[in-house]
Amino acid sequence: MSAETICRRDIVVVGASAGGVQALTRFVGWLGLGFAGAVFIVLHIAPGRSVLPGILGRRTELPVTHAVDGEPIDAGRIYVAPPDRHLLLEPGRVRVVTGPRHDGHRPGIDPLFRTAAWAYGERVVGVLLSGMLDDGTLGLEAIKRDGGLSLVQDPKDALHSGMPQSAISHDPPDLVGTVDELARYVVALAARGAQPASAGSR
Repeated sequence: MSAETICRRDIVVVGASAGGVQALTRFVGWLGLGFAGAVFIVLHIAPGRSVLPGILGRRTELPVTHAVDGEPIDAGRIYVAPPDRHLLLEPGRVRVVTGPRHDGHRPGIDPLFRTAAWAYGERVVGVLLSGMLDDGTLGLEAIKRDGGLSLVQDPKDALHSGMPQSAISHDPPDLVGTVDELARYVVALAARGAQPASAGSR
């Protein structure tokens, strides 16, 4: 995916845990065929069969699939971490690996966020949704440190506020809002390269 053919804020990484299916279905519902970015999703799930791509695919026009190790990154697609595998990003491709559990989870949110920050820097938008405990907190910090943007679901809008509250307390995000507000903003970022006023210009 070349910088000449896509918008600047075009790598969208999304993490969720408890309450995440509801949040994710709302989020992807805003992503239509004209969406110019690529979306990568980690949801904490138990090992076994996952039907998440099918659930999300009923809410968006974009193709939604489990990520396959080594496949190229294409705009206008949603890649979902398979059960019991970490989803990582490298320049131009995705990696799907076993690796150690992260804070008891595989897939983990922080590994996706950190590798996205390393591979794509300021092009990354990190979105943290409903969940318990603190996975995603340090990953969002890495995204901001490398010039990306951090977006966090308003704890009052989340079924489980632990993960959003942890991220907000650790390092104030660029934007806190409802799932719908975050999704609308992600669409605007991909279309226009917009930034929230609090993020400044880069």
